[in-house]
Amino acid sequence: MTEHHVLGLSGGKDSAALAIYMRQNFPELKIRYFFTDTGKELPEVYEFLAKLEGFLGQKIEYINGDRDFDFWLRQYNNFLPSAQTRWCTRQLKLTPFKKWIKPWLDQGDKVYSYVAIRADEDHRQGLVSQHKNLEVILPFREHGIDKPGVYDLLESSGIGLPAYYEWRSRSGCTFCFFQQKIEWARLKERHPEAFEDAKAYEKTAMDSGSPFTWTRGESLSDLEKPERLAQIYKDYELRKQRAINRKPINPLRPQRIDTIDIDDLYLEDEGAGACLICHK
Repeated sequence: MTEHHVLGLSGGKDSAALAIYMRQNFPELKIRYFFTDTGKELPEVYEFLAKLEGFLGQKIEYINGDRDFDFWLRQYNNFLPSAQTRWCTRQLKLTPFKKWIKPWLDQGDKVYSYVAIRADEDHRQGLVSQHKNLEVILPFREHGIDKPGVYDLLESSGIGLPAYYEWRSRSGCTFCFFQQKIEWARLKERHPEAFEDAKAYEKTAMDSGSPFTWTRGESLSDLEKPERLAQIYKDYELRKQRAINRKPINPLRPQRIDTIDIDDLYLEDEGAGACLICHK
């Protein structure tokens, strides 16, 4: 039985840290690193992946599905994906991965898939294997590596954080519906063309009767109004300062402001949640 070892990269910090960890601790494993490209990623994601390739000393395999986002949007009658109907994750991430490994499984090979779920994420689960020869492995959970441990791996390797973590908490599509409103506001500031594309998708969806907008409770046209943007920035800074004031100090890991990130500041009605395979 031939064995295949694969590790999916999202362009985010956790999966990159896992790739670093596996390279450092299990160099004997011939791991194939892959990225499922939706075609709607931030340019900073590709820059980060190129940097990671240099550390790993091998190419990251880009898996592109047979159909892009625009094709699937038409198939779903221009209804936007949402937390309730995550067709984007299914069609643009999971299906291409399953097609990629299918020939191996069909010929009786064993596939080990390494997933970056941390030791401090008891609430998360990886892809549930639906094939007896596909085994999902969670090295961070097995070896007790938590979020600060991920930061340590990225810093000590010289890779650091992706540049978009300065203003955004996740990789994935520029118009991910799990973004907070502050992330939409910053997308407009940093990548106005991507914001305009998202607005156009939203307008088409609304004209087609879609019940969803990209962000809960308001359209991007309403969100981008100057007075609304000012309120979003003000509310975020207040939440961030409250989180900093509440954060306990660990004597073994001195408090660092950079660990108070957007991902720590979710509101229940504002972008809470995530698609594991997209942003980890």
